[in-house]
Amino acid sequence: MPANTAWPIVLAFGCTLLLGGILLGEIISLLGVVLVLAGCIGWFRQVLPHENAEHVPVEVQPVEIETKRKTVQRFKLPGLHVEPGEIIPTSPLIAGLKGGIAGGIAMVIPVLIYGQIAHGSIWYGVNLLGGAGVADWQNVTPAQINAFHWQWLLIALVIHGVSSLLVGLIYGAMLPMLPSRPILLGGIALPLVWSGLEYASMGLINPALASHVSWPWFVVSQVAYGLVAGWIVSRDENFKRVRNMPFAIRVGLEAPGLMHENHQGEGH
Repeated sequence: MPANTAWPIVLAFGCTLLLGGILLGEIISLLGVVLVLAGCIGWFRQVLPHENAEHVPVEVQPVEIETKRKTVQRFKLPGLHVEPGEIIPTSPLIAGLKGGIAGGIAMVIPVLIYGQIAHGSIWYGVNLLGGAGVADWQNVTPAQINAFHWQWLLIALVIHGVSSLLVGLIYGAMLPMLPSRPILLGGIALPLVWSGLEYASMGLINPALASHVSWPWFVVSQVAYGLVAGWIVSRDENFKRVRNMPFAIRVGLEAPGLMHENHQGEGH
């Protein structure tokens, strides 16, 4: 068996600090770089050129199965329509990526509208997202937040793009597990939960930034993302097929007793 190693945890924590430093400061990102390098080097040394292994003794015991039946009949659950030789559809992750892109675009619209109505500048929300990681928000002025900054715009695009795609993947993997109300779950429930977590953590992570955020409009933008992303995922053909299957298959568990056999006796 592969030997135990803690370096993947160090690497993952380093990646978290590296990205978190965009909002928390350069020192956090620098610490993340150090941990990423240490995690890669430590992990590589344990797997290259030869992987460390632990030898576990195994006793091979013969297993004899006796039956008078010549064939095995499998019980077919209602709603499981998979013909012999047909591959069971997977979770609609590609649809999740498409939903993440579309939801990210839809999410921008309420942000721009709020900035124009409340502060007279469409760049207000963009600068809150992109400028918080590079500016001194203890002394930032309203004029700075309302002005156009191309550096802040680039940072905001990267943060918003990556987070939209990641959340879209979560939608593609999670919505088929609870498919009865995909729009309600993806458009209302998940955005409200995410907004609550942001509201609770933002005051601790960056109080100065939290003081500039309009939380009602923040919730509106999250709901806009959830409605669009959830609608696109729910329209995917794989989602429509997976939603009618047993829960064990929807969550990706191996369930050979629920699958058909082909003519060679191998499950599909």
